[in-house]
Amino acid sequence: MPSPPLPRDAERRVIILVALVQFVNVLDFVMVMPLGQDFARALAIDESQLGWIGGSYTLSAAVAGLISARFLDRFDRRSALAVAMLGLVAATAAGGMAQGLPSMMVARVAAGMFGGPATSLALAIVADVVPAERRGKAMGVVMAAFSVASVIGVPAGLAAAQAGSWRTPFFALAVFGLGVTAYAVSQLPSMRLHLEGERRLSTPTMALLRRPEMQMMLGSAGAMTFSIFMIVPYVRSFLVNNHGYPDDEILYLYLAGGVGSFLVVQFTGRAVDRLGSTPVATLGTLLVTACLLVGFLPAHPLVPVMLVFVAYMSTASLRGVPISTLASKLPAPHERAQYMSMQSAVQHIASSIGAIGAAQILRSEPVTKRLLHMPIAVAVAATVGATVPFLMWRVERRVRRMAPALPRNDEGAAEAAPSV
Repeated sequence: MPSPPLPRDAERRVIILVALVQFVNVLDFVMVMPLGQDFARALAIDESQLGWIGGSYTLSAAVAGLISARFLDRFDRRSALAVAMLGLVAATAAGGMAQGLPSMMVARVAAGMFGGPATSLALAIVADVVPAERRGKAMGVVMAAFSVASVIGVPAGLAAAQAGSWRTPFFALAVFGLGVTAYAVSQLPSMRLHLEGERRLSTPTMALLRRPEMQMMLGSAGAMTFSIFMIVPYVRSFLVNNHGYPDDEILYLYLAGGVGSFLVVQFTGRAVDRLGSTPVATLGTLLVTACLLVGFLPAHPLVPVMLVFVAYMSTASLRGVPISTLASKLPAPHERAQYMSMQSAVQHIASSIGAIGAAQILRSEPVTKRLLHMPIAVAVAATVGATVPFLMWRVERRVRRMAPALPRNDEGAAEAAPSV
């Protein structure tokens, strides 16, 4: 029998604490690329190779996700989250001590080893404590960490780099992350709901992967992430070097983009709960395609850079929240961390392929530093991203068709079972 749900107050407290920890995790990830131009110049790294730094993190997180998928569901979620976050904090500090491209990549590999599982555990905790009918809103709160990190963290990191050096944000985040992790873990209750009741054997990874709905869900998550990372690692360099946006005003650009994303995420979760995941993801896909075509395809800006950038950042929640919410309904409770690790691994592999693939396409013009061949990267990103709504539509249709026949848990959520 499933464990009784937490009281609503306790549920909200868990969600906020998880969101706080996820904020540190996300900030470690999103802070590096905007700082890329600063440490690239200081460490004599070609800016067209910044994708390798982003790719090293995501590839490491993917490998860690695949390995940890087999055992994360065997532990108290709180204890596992504490270990993952402490490792992430140590790796962040190591990034601030990098001396060149190899040492920076080693630090980012270490960060990915712990950051990937931390994300999987955060999403698994939310799925454990929040019933399916409210899960879209809860996922929106946790995924708002991306927006808050952009609103507060990225501009603060850029300002810290301007006041000190590019190393300052790494060390500051490590100290802040250590404090946040200690506080959040001390306040979280023991997360053992998935271990209670009749002891179940771990579902073999291949058994999960043989389910068609799992395959399509992983495909949609990977396609979304790939399309993002064909562009994101190069946004600052492109806007400054190609469109002439003032470098000393970049932090205001990220601030405005983060505010826009935060405002959008406030209604995204509720929209998913009311309308379903596919319509919201379809809207996000249409908007991000428009932003790519208008903001990154032309050689010179056709509309204000600020407008396009804010719209582009705001589309993240319009696709990320629907995907996370729909994915949380597929695995049974004792499979959640395993599946979320698999999804995290797929997304990190996709982002690595996207970032490193773009590094093979793009080139820096020797004198002006303009990024060349951006239209090719835009075309690939838009084409792959367009598959997301179609895959999600097929998954959501299967979930609705399977629901009446499956055992129930989570106050009405259908427990996933292998499809035939």
